[in-house]
Amino acid sequence: MARSRGWREEQEKSPGSITKDSSVGLLRLIMVLIIFVAGVVIGLSSSSHIDRHFSLQEDQLYKNYAMAPMPASTTSIKNCSVVSKCEKEDCLSMDSFLSPKNLTHGMSDDELFWRASLMPKKAEYPYDRVPKVAFMFLTRGPLPMLPLWERFFKGHEKLFSIYVHALPGYKLNVLNTSAFYGRQIPSQHVEWGTVSLVDAERRLLANALLDFSNERFVLLSESCIPIQNFPTVYQYLTRSSHSFVESYYNPSKDVRGRYSRWMWPTIRPSDWRKGSQWFEVNRVLAAIIVSDTKYYSIFRKYCTPSCYPDEHYIPTFLHLFYGSLNANRTVTWVDWSIRSPHPAAFGEANITELFVQSLRNNGTLCSYNLVKTSVCYLFARKFEPSALESLLNLSQSVMKF
Repeated sequence: MARSRGWREEQEKSPGSITKDSSVGLLRLIMVLIIFVAGVVIGLSSSSHIDRHFSLQEDQLYKNYAMAPMPASTTSIKNCSVVSKCEKEDCLSMDSFLSPKNLTHGMSDDELFWRASLMPKKAEYPYDRVPKVAFMFLTRGPLPMLPLWERFFKGHEKLFSIYVHALPGYKLNVLNTSAFYGRQIPSQHVEWGTVSLVDAERRLLANALLDFSNERFVLLSESCIPIQNFPTVYQYLTRSSHSFVESYYNPSKDVRGRYSRWMWPTIRPSDWRKGSQWFEVNRVLAAIIVSDTKYYSIFRKYCTPSCYPDEHYIPTFLHLFYGSLNANRTVTWVDWSIRSPHPAAFGEANITELFVQSLRNNGTLCSYNLVKTSVCYLFARKFEPSALESLLNLSQSVMKF
């Protein structure tokens, strides 16, 4: 009986014990929640403080950089002159963008070709554009015919631009009043008969394309001379519907032997063309030539020195895609009557009035804007330094400048 009574008493006490234990558990849970919330609040506060600290540090760094004084003198970055006094000269003006004043720059060929390949989609120009002719001289060093060219250019300064690609390290020594003053472009080594000649041609085109007023582009050498006066040359080129690149199919074994079978099928034997290195192109074709990677890469890889890429790359490339834009002839006269890797050269003894007249008009006809004309050549080569004085004596009476 005593045991039974004790069991019942304990049963009567049990509900109170259960209630007490539940209260203790609930209190513990509340304490845990309070501690958790407090931790979250403290964490967020610390994070905000840290973020504000680094933000202030960043702002201070920016202010220190922005307020740092710039050197007063002209600085040079990768051989590119940067004028620091933009308060006197608007460095972001349309003039400086459309026609760079300084031909010196530090761009690589890839950077230069990309920059030069940019073509506006908007047809109208936001300024009064006067088309210019870019005269591009590919030379090893001095320009012995420079006095004749300066006489040719005189009085027409707003209608032409000059670009000179000489061997690295050579500096053209002319007066600051010369049309050739400051007109050398950054150059690289060039070796005759190699793709480096094509590189130099594209480099000249690309630098000339940076001037948006240049509309026609003519490649010349140090031995070239003008045989027409400037107004005739300017009108002939700017009014032409075609470019002047000699491009023809030559079935001879010598020329066909320069073709590499590794060029197939991108360039087939029937596509292989030859032509004079001395070309003239309009702005559209100039931009296309410097933009080309696919066909240039093939010539660079497979057109070895015995292939003479300067005689094949542009003639073949234009034939493939832009034949309708090409007059398929050159405007630079040259004498290949002698069997030699190089054309005939003319010195003082060769220069007569009759000879120069025959260059200007030799009785043959050619196509100009689909009409026959007797004016087929604007320039001629190859002239030795000894011919200069005789040419100067005939320039006014025969060449009309």
